[in-house]
Amino acid sequence: MLDKGESNMTFEASMLRLEEIVKEMENGELSLEQSMKLYEEGTKLALKCKEQLEKAQMKITTLSDNKEQDANANESNE
Repeated sequence: MLDKGESNMTFEASMLRLEEIVKEMENGELSLEQSMKLYEEGTKLALKCKEQLEKAQMKITTLSDNKEQDANANESNE
């Protein structure tokens, strides 16, 4: 579960935070406990981003389908 700060983050802010997490973990100077905490945060953010992308894709598909239906309706009215 995301905390309040993470759940209110925009897609772009979530991606930036994920990049920060990767850099911190690649640095190799973290303890195991710190690494695990960042890994958990990163997986939650990645899931949130995935869900946001899926939601955007569904909206685009819906809008495209509606536009196509409107175009077909206009053609049949002519």
